[in-house]
Amino acid sequence: MSAKASYSFEGKTILITGGAGDIGRATAHRFASDRANIVLLDLNAAKMADVAQELAQYKVSVATFSCDVTSSDDVNKAFASAIEQFGRIDYVFNNAGYQGLFTTTDEYPEDDFQKVLDINVAGVFHVLKAAAQHMRESGGAIANTASYAGVVGPPNMLAYAASKFAVIGMTQTAAKDLAPYGIRVNAISPALIGPGMMWTRQTELQAAVGSQYFSSNPKQVEQQMIDSVPMRRLGSLEEVANGVAFLMSDEASYITGFNLEITGGQ
Repeated sequence: MSAKASYSFEGKTILITGGAGDIGRATAHRFASDRANIVLLDLNAAKMADVAQELAQYKVSVATFSCDVTSSDDVNKAFASAIEQFGRIDYVFNNAGYQGLFTTTDEYPEDDFQKVLDINVAGVFHVLKAAAQHMRESGGAIANTASYAGVVGPPNMLAYAASKFAVIGMTQTAAKDLAPYGIRVNAISPALIGPGMMWTRQTELQAAVGSQYFSSNPKQVEQQMIDSVPMRRLGSLEEVANGVAFLMSDEASYITGFNLEITGGQ
């Protein structure tokens, strides 16, 4: 695990979508430990409340809002409520996402393909647009969660790869569009992150496809994936959160339109 750099976010407010998930939770802890106020958006109210309770140790202000990112109305209402409570949003971690099914292109179900695009593309757009509208006067920084799948196009993940390639493209265009307003837009692309539910799910589902690329044994799939990384290890949730913190920090004030890949040492 990489050492934690020290950044000052005291008095700042970060809004995190997908705040009840593993990456959202780790990032909320990272920013709260650096004295930022936290706004969590998620559909899972119970898990989001658990995260908010964990953050109480940092003695910062925390707010939670139920929000479906596929609904622009939901997103706009959540932003308005957050700004009413905190005055402004300084940073947005545009992180809500859905991995989708694992199967070959010829077998991929149309309904799941559309669900992935609705959450990972339209949802990211809704949050990106709302953030940009609220930051036009004050500036700020946005980090979109893309994925290494949006760089290399892994097998058996057609919808997810397509959605994350789209996120990287949106990031690059938005960075140009919003630079005149002092809004920086970057992406972060986690790859093999674990251990945890998402890592276990990925190896089990890749094994179940029965493709030429992976074993049918999930444990062997784990090793095959790790062997593809030069450092022969998984990345951690904390390393993803540290990457987000860097992209939001003053030390990255010259960076926009960048895709930071977190690939387990690669």
